[in-house]
Amino acid sequence: MRTIDVAVVQEPAVAGDVAANVRRTVAILAEHSGADVVVLPELFLCGYRLDVVAGAAIGVTSAAVQELGAAAAAHDTAVVTGFAERAGDLVYNSLLCIDRTGVVAGVYRKTHLFGAECDAFEAGDRIEAIEVAGLRVGPMICFDVEFPEIARTLALSGVDLFVVSSANMHPYHHDHRVACLSRALENRTPLVYSNLVGAEAGLTFVGGSRVVSGDGEVIAECGGEVSVARCRVRPATATATDDDVDYLRHRRPELYRLT
Repeated sequence: MRTIDVAVVQEPAVAGDVAANVRRTVAILAEHSGADVVVLPELFLCGYRLDVVAGAAIGVTSAAVQELGAAAAAHDTAVVTGFAERAGDLVYNSLLCIDRTGVVAGVYRKTHLFGAECDAFEAGDRIEAIEVAGLRVGPMICFDVEFPEIARTLALSGVDLFVVSSANMHPYHHDHRVACLSRALENRTPLVYSNLVGAEAGLTFVGGSRVVSGDGEVIAECGGEVSVARCRVRPATATATDDDVDYLRHRRPELYRLT
């Protein structure tokens, strides 16, 4: 299998302004036309102001999503971006996955909400891969990456890479860097991680977006400013793992107490 051309975008969002954030996403797709997948941060289409996300929540059939789909198709580039998803009377902290054909390939709803998010969103109840750009992607959102069980569940389903959109803030930069490297290494699966930067609602987002190979090596990493990490990564399904450290093969689930 070919290597994957990923562009991991690290930018602030405009709080509550879906139209402005969609315009910026369309411009980003143009800047990285032809990439296999462009990954943007958690809640990028609405910002992380939890007091305004309900008013900025959109459905998957909305005009904003259709505009992003048209841009993805025009630039032959899949896009994964965070948004506040409106589903009837409920609002979810979700990842929108649009294929390079412009079709919505799937939506992941954050299963492990952090802090005040519990008051703003419903928690998702499914952990599963989504197929985009001919790849099986394992989606996670921010706090999710700190739980080994999520990544392991996705790895056992046979994913090519993990994709994490985040709004990680001070003082948790170290937590997420360790988690990203650990989830990649322990599952022998590459991981791409896009985080917000800037300040919003009294929070300082720490950046540190990165691409990690399946052996836990950092291939590319951003600092704390607006930037993009673009590189190629080999998918898990195309990477030979030394049998001695093939952790998935050496598992003994009959011994584990997971409840």
